[in-house]
Amino acid sequence: MSYVDRCHELKLAFDGGESEFDGMEFREYQFHSLAHDILPGKTNYYCESHKLDLIENMFAQNEIGEIQDDVHMNDVVVEENKNFSYNILKPKGDCKIEKLTFIFHGFNEKTWDKYLPWGQAICEKTQSAVVFFPIAFHMQRAPKHWSDKKAMFELSKKRKAQFPNIIGSSLSNVAISMRLHSMPQRFIWSGLQTYYDIIQFIEECKSGKHELIDKDFSFDIFAYSIGGFLAEILKLTNHKNYFSETKLCLFCSGAVFNRLSPVSKFILDSEVNVTLYSYLVEHFSSFLKKDNLLHHYIEEDHMEGKVFHTMLEYKNMRYFREALFKKAENQIYAIALKGDSVFPTYEIENTLKGASRDINITVEELDFPYSYSHENPFPMNKAESVNIEESLDLVFSKVCDFLNQE
Repeated sequence: MSYVDRCHELKLAFDGGESEFDGMEFREYQFHSLAHDILPGKTNYYCESHKLDLIENMFAQNEIGEIQDDVHMNDVVVEENKNFSYNILKPKGDCKIEKLTFIFHGFNEKTWDKYLPWGQAICEKTQSAVVFFPIAFHMQRAPKHWSDKKAMFELSKKRKAQFPNIIGSSLSNVAISMRLHSMPQRFIWSGLQTYYDIIQFIEECKSGKHELIDKDFSFDIFAYSIGGFLAEILKLTNHKNYFSETKLCLFCSGAVFNRLSPVSKFILDSEVNVTLYSYLVEHFSSFLKKDNLLHHYIEEDHMEGKVFHTMLEYKNMRYFREALFKKAENQIYAIALKGDSVFPTYEIENTLKGASRDINITVEELDFPYSYSHENPFPMNKAESVNIEESLDLVFSKVCDFLNQE
């Protein structure tokens, strides 16, 4: 079966919810995010871990992103992001799952299609079940309207008219670009919500609430692109030591936020990129002083917020960040691509190996004998099907060799 045909068959099985494919089976489960109430859209908040009432006083947004309410909305009430499905790919059989691998996807993704052969390879080569868990406001957690091509095309036309010098605006990224342009702090809150969702998932499994997963399960993480940002925060924070034995494999990922180049018609447009950089890097300390809620989660006894903060800007708390990476150096492995302009190899190395190159994390650079991009490392190209299949097998043989190490 060719690569293209295999991807098509996997998609059919995945879309079926509970379908078998080549000795494996997909299962679909529902998830209710207990952390959704951290999102913008309220005035009064409550930190359960500190028993503290908080006020979010920076919700007022500028007029960017208000062209349609279906794009700019109160995040806390978005039903798709609060109650959603996730999928598990597992070896066929009735035994309880004792080993999991999370797959974390990239920014502005709407379907799992390209990740299905990646999950299949991990499942086959490690005999681990694979959890396809969506990031907040991505994949099945995004309002369906954002995938309406006609509506998004019209919205992109309006955005281009509003910003004549804009680069990279498209129907694919206009919704997320407008939302983050209007309220760049959404990057923080969506990231933290997803962080807490993963912790919630792990704790529900550890308490024996999942019908498929043994309560004494172990787990690793395979993370691509911005999914690696989430994975690094989880690993370095190591909440309740849940991640002490977790291996983290990064693909086209690993650099801190201000060393990325995310302007692309598939990721973000140039206007929101400037706004995010201004908010999260250049003026973040000023915003922290003004926003009671943000200040609490980033600078007041929330380890996940502190790690999030150091992953935003290379020089910020560099010694703190590098000490955490040093502690986990034998459990992290990264594959970079020579032709990747979003996550350049040298920036991945700067973050993972440290400024003095004294952190022993392997960062391996590969290149493929066909045209590819960060967003599409294994394109659906029938003419290059053999080369693509071989390149995918090379990558995931290396990934799974790392994950299988004792």
